[in-house]
Amino acid sequence: MILSRFYPVGTPGQPWGDAERAAWRARLVVQRSHATDVVAALRALPDAFTTVQYGELTAGADRYPLLLAMSRDWNPALPTALVTGGVHGYETSGVQGALQFLRDRAQAYAGRINLVVVPCVCPWGYERIQRWNHDAIDPNRSFRDGGLIAESATLMAWVAARNDDLLLHIDLHETTDSDAHEFDPALAARDGKAWVAEPIPDGFYVVGNSENPEPAFQQALIAAVAPITHIAPADAQGNLVGLPLQSNGVVWGESRSIGACAGFTDARFATTTEVYPDSPHTDPRQCNAAQVAAACAALDFALSSTQKQ
Repeated sequence: MILSRFYPVGTPGQPWGDAERAAWRARLVVQRSHATDVVAALRALPDAFTTVQYGELTAGADRYPLLLAMSRDWNPALPTALVTGGVHGYETSGVQGALQFLRDRAQAYAGRINLVVVPCVCPWGYERIQRWNHDAIDPNRSFRDGGLIAESATLMAWVAARNDDLLLHIDLHETTDSDAHEFDPALAARDGKAWVAEPIPDGFYVVGNSENPEPAFQQALIAAVAPITHIAPADAQGNLVGLPLQSNGVVWGESRSIGACAGFTDARFATTTEVYPDSPHTDPRQCNAAQVAAACAALDFALSSTQKQ
C-alpha cells in the first residue's frame, strides 16, 4: 500500500542533497549521553575485561571514542565471539543488552572462548535516538566494500587487522514502531521514492544469514528467548518483515551482500536479533534480558558445536 503522507524534509520524488541532510540534522536534538551510558559503563566493567578504543568518530562538531570490551585473558588457541550493538543508535536494548551481558554473564565464558563486545557502533545515532549516522547513511547497510562510513570502516579494519579465529557474530537490534512513523518515511524521502508502509512484527525474531543460515543455531536463540518475551508470529502471508518464516521466529535475509553488520565477518554462526520494545506485552527490562539470553544461547550453541567436532 502506497500512502500519501510525506516526510517533512525534502521534495517528493527528489533525492536529498546536502541542504536536505542539513535540514534533517537541524530537526534532531541530543536526548541521551554516550559518555554516561556507554563509556562510563565500559570503564566500570570487572577486571576480566579490557576496554579498547578502536577508533574515534568525528560527526560534525562532535567527537566520540569508539570503544569495545575484550577478554583480558585472551588465548589465541581459543575461538572468538563478536557481539555488536547500537549499529542503529536508536535501538536501545542492543546497546544496553550488550552492556548487561558484559556485566552479568560474560565472565562465565572465560577460558572457553575469547569475547569482543562492541556495545555502541553508532554513538551519534545513539545520542539522538536515530537510525542513521550524521550523514543520513544507514550504518547497517555499510559493512562492505571496505566500509562506506567511519562507523563501519573503523570496526571492520580493527577486526581484519587482528585476524582472529571468529566462530560467532551476533548483532543486537530492535524493530520499533518508530520504523513506521519516522525511519521508513525518512528513507523514502531521502531516496526520492514513495513511502510504502510495512507491518511491524510484534515480538522477538532473528534474521539468519541466507548465505549461511545454520537453522539449528537460529532456533536455539528463539528457544532461549521465548521464556523471557514473546516470539513474533508470521503475518497473513506467512512472512516477517517481508521475508518467509523458516521456523518459529526465524527468517533468512541477505547479510554480507547488503552490508549488514552480521555479515561482514567469516564467522560460521551469525545472526541479527530483533526485539520489539513497543509491544504492550513487554518492557525495557525484558528486552534487555532477551538480548542477553540470545547472546548466551549463541555462545553455548557455538561452543557445543566445536566440542562435537
